Amino acid sequence: MPIEKGSLSGIRILDLSNVVSGPMATQILADQGADVIKVEAPSTGDISRMVGANRNGVSALFTVLNRNKRSICVDLKTEKGLKLLRKLVKESDVLVENFRPGAMDRLKLSYEDTKQINESLIYVSISGFGSDGPYHNRRVYDPVIQAICGYADTQGSEKPELVRNLICDKLTALTTSQAITSGLFARERRENRSGELIELSMLDASLAFLWPDGMWNHTFLGSGTVPMPSLGEIYRINATKNGSIAYLVISDLEWTGLCQSLEIDSLINDSRFRDLPSRIKNIGIITKILTDEFSKWNTAELCERFDENQVPFAVVNTLDMVMDDEQVLHNKSIGHFVHPKGGDIRYPNPPTIFSKSKTSIRFQAPELGQHTESILKELEYSKTEIDALFDEATVA
Repeated sequence: MPIEKGSLSGIRILDLSNVVSGPMATQILADQGADVIKVEAPSTGDISRMVGANRNGVSALFTVLNRNKRSICVDLKTEKGLKLLRKLVKESDVLVENFRPGAMDRLKLSYEDTKQINESLIYVSISGFGSDGPYHNRRVYDPVIQAICGYADTQGSEKPELVRNLICDKLTALTTSQAITSGLFARERRENRSGELIELSMLDASLAFLWPDGMWNHTFLGSGTVPMPSLGEIYRINATKNGSIAYLVISDLEWTGLCQSLEIDSLINDSRFRDLPSRIKNIGIITKILTDEFSKWNTAELCERFDENQVPFAVVNTLDMVMDDEQVLHNKSIGHFVHPKGGDIRYPNPPTIFSKSKTSIRFQAPELGQHTESILKELEYSKTEIDALFDEATVA
């Protein structure tokens, strides 16, 4: 069966977003075939161009989150720049922005403004806390959302601890990419193909993501609830003689397999651990026992035993080890590429595999303003007009 183009081939996305939440959302859709035009400010561009490890001025963070995109530099503080952007709005299916609330209104690029230009536009507005409310004007980064939503309180430490990862930014991106495709699908089903406004905040997306497990002791109202320890209390990494293993046993079968692997069969029928509720109730006792027992074994020995006894486990890889993990290699999860300026790089291949459509990395993240001239030509600007826009620094 022949492979088709990407599932979003023919969809143009105007990406005005910066840093992570918006750019990652549009990167996912770019991998699936969308034509993503990244609009950046002259001179500086997206701030993520300066974040993370870099080589020859190419940032690791930026190049991963902005592959398969084209970059145009436009000065939106000028009327000519705004006029240019409005032309792009007319030719686009989706607009994504994550400016602070009110910024797009001041530019006269709000949803109400843009739908007068393009009634079919899906307009996506990402904010930190929402478009209004007591916090809406605060500047926001990932740790701020982790703190307010409870992530820092779920890590099982004696004091609050942040997840050392841009988790709230990235889950907002995942939520956004799904919302965009849903919006596009709904548009196709409308007779007039009218677009709509999609609003989401990092706060709301992060609460929704945390809630099912992180808030299970805060879901039921009223009395009669039987609480359960948080995953911060249950999740464990245990040290062996020569490494560390992460594991989780839930079913009785898995508990039996764990005990047999560690040669502590006497605990299988111990009344304190006879079923899942009992094991949860006595999690502190189990933790102490297993910490001692794991330390008696070599990692390789335990891996073999856990495989035989159907225990869910994994060796704790250092970051240097991840790329050489045998399942990662088998899946071809990590791709190797050549960036024209950054040189040899590696990062994850598109994780979603379609049986008919194609996900692919067609080209690497753009240099600042790399496609400005070609995009202007697509908008039917003449050479004289293009030269004037560059001379005036309206574009770069």
